[in-house]
Amino acid sequence: MAAFDSLDSLLFSLSRAFCSPLAVFVQIQGCLICLVLAFGWACAAYVRNREIKRMKDSMRRGNSFAFLTHDINDLEHSKQVNLPRVSVVMPLKGFGEHNLHNWRSQITSLYGGPVEFLFLVESTEDPAYHAASLLISEFQDDVDAKIIVAGLSTTCSQKIHNQLVGVDKMHKDTKYVLFLDDDVRLHPGSIGALTAEMEKRPEIFIQTGYPLDLPSGSLGSYCIYEYHMPCSMGFATGGKTFFLWGGCMMMHADDFRYDRYGVVSGLQDGGYSDDMTLAAIAGAHKRLITSPPVAVFPHPLASDLSFSRYWNYLRKQTFVLESYTTNVNWIMNRALFTSHCYLSWGFVAPYIMASVHVTAALRAYIKGYSFEETNLTNVGLLMVGCLVLCTATELLSMWNLTRIEVELCNMLSPEAPPLALATYNWVLIFIAMLVDNFLYTISAVRSHFSQSINWSGIRYHLKDGKISKIDRSKNLGPKFTDLGGKTLYGRKGSPPKNLIISSLARSLAQWRQPKKFDV
Repeated sequence: MAAFDSLDSLLFSLSRAFCSPLAVFVQIQGCLICLVLAFGWACAAYVRNREIKRMKDSMRRGNSFAFLTHDINDLEHSKQVNLPRVSVVMPLKGFGEHNLHNWRSQITSLYGGPVEFLFLVESTEDPAYHAASLLISEFQDDVDAKIIVAGLSTTCSQKIHNQLVGVDKMHKDTKYVLFLDDDVRLHPGSIGALTAEMEKRPEIFIQTGYPLDLPSGSLGSYCIYEYHMPCSMGFATGGKTFFLWGGCMMMHADDFRYDRYGVVSGLQDGGYSDDMTLAAIAGAHKRLITSPPVAVFPHPLASDLSFSRYWNYLRKQTFVLESYTTNVNWIMNRALFTSHCYLSWGFVAPYIMASVHVTAALRAYIKGYSFEETNLTNVGLLMVGCLVLCTATELLSMWNLTRIEVELCNMLSPEAPPLALATYNWVLIFIAMLVDNFLYTISAVRSHFSQSINWSGIRYHLKDGKISKIDRSKNLGPKFTDLGGKTLYGRKGSPPKNLIISSLARSLAQWRQPKKFDV
């Protein structure tokens, strides 16, 4: 029997231990997780690709406006004049590099019916106030848009407070209200597509969509892209879904006017997350949530998105599971918490084991040890081979869905600079998969025991699933938002000229040199 040094002995012992029945089960489970994700993304890709084929068929039949509607007759004046009124409510917080371009895509919608755009800020000191005011003044003769100072929230999150002030100020004849995050980049026909579906199916409670993240190149941005991708399959159903994204939600205005199903009281009374609260209400009252196949929106991430800002974002996402409205909602959140934590570390563990198997085999080969001397078996390398194959299948499926969503976004926004897959770094995506799943459980456990979170400079404290205390101080948190890198604080009466000029310069560069900003 050969004499091994301490490192070799440890590696060989670990490799043998990772060939036990329990360890093999964990590794097979990791392979199955990869395959399930790959299958889910393949199904999502099928739904998105089906919409692409429908648009191409419509264009072959002579419809040059297939990005707006499949039936060109819907654009006739007799139908356009009867379209319902829509109020678009956009709660704003801070101002960053992509905001102007995103806001322009929202207010320059090609919806043919009456539409108003309401920008909501907490105060005139918010840098977004002056930026939005300048944009509105630029389009004042063409667009019905206004900025509203909502004031500070006292019983719910600031975002929800802004949204509720917005629906309170919307036009008396509004039939549908569309809530948008300020980092959503709309397509010209998005409002029309959502409205048409609401008209066709009045039983719909909420229509939603989902973002297509455009990573900026940093590991943090790829972690956010990877975090969102598993959820994307739940929104690519082409119809009914149980998922809801607060960045895009169209609802019946009367549901808010008459507080149907307790939407207003549920949000106002300690609500932290708008989408989780409304999804819980929909589930409790068996109301329908749908996600049309065209509701996928480019979501550019900040060029300076650091890893620490990704961690702050992950903390906010896991903290959502600590808020709830009913006991049933609490049970569902606990189930999500447990299953997500288990699956996240269940995904990472096989890669740790595989690295041990490979390292042990390489050490044995380099030092000339035989398998008999090390007592290693082929089981470990067999598990490594299976994991490599399943990982490749998963990444290929993720790539395919991203490719199809990029193509769909390009078709839905033919006037915009084309997106492309050229700059996606798939090595970083693989690393992000491991990093994000490893950190998720840590973040979720920390959120569970802390019961407080800093969101854009405001610290919220929860009690019994609802906001019980709100602390505000410029010294409490970061000066920038997590994803968009938006500056959170400005000076009253002093517009952030440097930020606006910088954003305009980036927008101009994006239009003149589209490849620089390709996905």
